[in-house]
Amino acid sequence: MSVESKQLVPGLAGIPAAESSVSYIDGQAGILEYRGIRIEVLAEHSNFEETAWLLMYGKLPTSKELSDFRQRLRRSRELPKGMIDILRAMPKNGHPMDALQAGVAALGMFEPRFEFGDEKGFEHAWIRLLAATPCIVAAFDRLRAGKEPLAPDPELDTAANFLWQLTGKKPDDSATHVLDCALVLHADHEMNASTFAARVVFGTEADPYTSCSAGVGALTGPLHGGANERVLESLESIGSLADVDAWAAARFAEGGKIMGFGHRVYKVKDPRSHALQKLGAKMFAKLGNTPIYDVALRLEKIVTERLGGKGIYPNVDFFSGILYQKLEIAKDQFTPVFAIARTAGWLAHLHEQMQDNKLYRPGQIYTGGHELPYTPIEKRG
Repeated sequence: MSVESKQLVPGLAGIPAAESSVSYIDGQAGILEYRGIRIEVLAEHSNFEETAWLLMYGKLPTSKELSDFRQRLRRSRELPKGMIDILRAMPKNGHPMDALQAGVAALGMFEPRFEFGDEKGFEHAWIRLLAATPCIVAAFDRLRAGKEPLAPDPELDTAANFLWQLTGKKPDDSATHVLDCALVLHADHEMNASTFAARVVFGTEADPYTSCSAGVGALTGPLHGGANERVLESLESIGSLADVDAWAAARFAEGGKIMGFGHRVYKVKDPRSHALQKLGAKMFAKLGNTPIYDVALRLEKIVTERLGGKGIYPNVDFFSGILYQKLEIAKDQFTPVFAIARTAGWLAHLHEQMQDNKLYRPGQIYTGGHELPYTPIEKRG
C-alpha cells in the first residue's frame, strides 16, 4: 500500500491558514498592529468601540460613524427575558466561561436567521454580539451571587456599562479608562487558537453566534485566555515581596513553568504587556498600590534576568489580572473580560472570511494499522 509522504507540524505552528489584513505580529521586534496601526498608539489614543470599528472596516471611523455606531451598540444591549432565564438555570458554581459559551450560542436562537453571506444579517449579528456579550458576563455574575441583573445604562460606553452591570456602582473615569484600554489591547491577535476555532466553525457556514461560541470555548483553556487567571493564582501563592526570590529559585530548580512568561510568537516582551504595565503604574499611583503588584515587578526582574536571553519575557497575561483585581473583578471573570474584547477580533475575521469562504479540512498523518481482521466477539480477550 502506498503511503503519501507528509511532514507533521505539531499544532500547525507557523503554517498559514488564511490571508488576512485584520492584524499583524512581528514576534522578533515585538510589534502588534491592528489594520496597520501599532497597538501602543491605539492603547493611548483610541477606545474599544473605535477599535472594534477599525478591525471590522479596516479604517478609523469618522466622528458621525463612531457616534452612530455607539448608539446602535447601546440600543442592542438588552438581553431577552428567555436569555436571563437560561442564565438563571445554570449551576451557580459553574465557571463563567462555560456560562458565556452557552450564553453566546443561545443568544443566536433569539436573533433573526440569515443566509451565509448576507451583509445586513452579519452586521446585525456583529452589533448584537459586541453589545450583548458583556451583558451576558455581568448577568451571570450577579445571578450566581443571588442578585438580579441590572439593566444597561444607555449613557455609558462599553467599558463603563460593563462595570456598572457587574458591580452596581457607576465607575469613575480612571477605572473605565483602565478597562477600556485593556479591551483595546485584547481585541485581536492574528491567527490565535480561539480565532482559528471561530474561523473553522464559520467555514462550515455556521452563524456568527455559534462561531463566536467556539471561540469562547478555545479561549477557556489555560494555554490561551485562561492563563491570566492562573497568573494571579501563581502570584498569590508566592506570599510577600520577601518571598519572591526563594519562590522563583525553587521554580527554576524544579524546572517548573512560571505563568505569564513566554509566548508562542513573541521573543521579546509582549507589546501589550508594555502597555498594561504603563497603565498599571498610572492606576496604582492614583488608586494606591497593592502588594501583589510589587511581587509581580520583582518576579519580572528575576525571570527576565534569568531567561530573557532565551526570548522569555512577560506576556499580556502577566499584568492583566492584577489590573482586573484592582477593578474589583472576580478572578474567574478575567477570561470572560478577555472574551468580551476578543469578540471584536473574531467577528472581523469572520467577516473577512465570509468574502471568500473555504471549508477548513486539514490532513493528517495516519499511524494505525491496515487490513486488520475482524475478530468475532466470542473469540476476543
